[in-house]
Amino acid sequence: MADTTTTTIARPAPYLEAAGQNLLDITTGLAGKPIDTSLFAPKIAGQNVLTQAAQQQAATQAGLGALSFDPTTGAIQGIGQGTGIAGYQPYLQQAQAYSGPQAYQQFMSPYQQDVINTTLANYDIQAQKGIAPLQAQAVQQGAFGGARQGIQQAEYQTQSDLNRALLQAQLLNQGFGQAQQAANTAFTQQQGLASLQPSLAQSQIQQLGAAGTGNLAYQQSVLDAQKQAAQMAAFEPYQRAQFLQSSIGGLLSGYPQPAFGQTTQQAPSVSPLSQALSSAATVYGLGSLFGK
Repeated sequence: MADTTTTTIARPAPYLEAAGQNLLDITTGLAGKPIDTSLFAPKIAGQNVLTQAAQQQAATQAGLGALSFDPTTGAIQGIGQGTGIAGYQPYLQQAQAYSGPQAYQQFMSPYQQDVINTTLANYDIQAQKGIAPLQAQAVQQGAFGGARQGIQQAEYQTQSDLNRALLQAQLLNQGFGQAQQAANTAFTQQQGLASLQPSLAQSQIQQLGAAGTGNLAYQQSVLDAQKQAAQMAAFEPYQRAQFLQSSIGGLLSGYPQPAFGQTTQQAPSVSPLSQALSSAATVYGLGSLFGK
């Protein structure tokens, strides 16, 4: 004779059962819908025109040619043929032109020879004036035209010529000294410019680079914000599903509810297969147990 047993199945309230089915439908739909993760994949901001300008100036300063940039990332793609002359080298080359034994020549005054000629002509006039007293003295002594007068006049002329040559040498040496000093001054100036030019160029490059870095940081923050917004939009349905799950789960955890059904039936002895099927039903979830 078969055993008579009573099986009681506790069911949640109808509204909870419907909510559970609805939750199962929602999660099943979300699980079957892939997320386009490319919408919030990490992105790197491309180089901007300020950074590219700084890079171009640095290349030009080093004597390199025009840089080419990737149109998508802004990164350097290639370097054109340059002069091979660094920014400071023209000043060094000019400084070299102001050195050496012939450097003074380009600084010689174009009026120096005129000054020398005028000075010597005036000297010659003054020297001729010195001959007349010698002649007058010879007349007084009765030796005019004699050997003594000739010797005195020759000595005077020799000394006058020596003085004239010394004066000319002094004038030439003075002009050479002034030209040499001017060449040294120009050499020092060009050398100073050769030292100053890289510093000024580097300062400008740094200013452009700093501005480019600030702009790059802003561009990157925009991309990061867009990525975060896309990620939030993509996962917002899942967050709502989680909220619904936590809400329904909290209600289900508190039943038996006031409204539940009880079914009594004649059942044969429980076989191992029935136990397995019952366990499987429990594991399968709300949709199989209560629904379709």
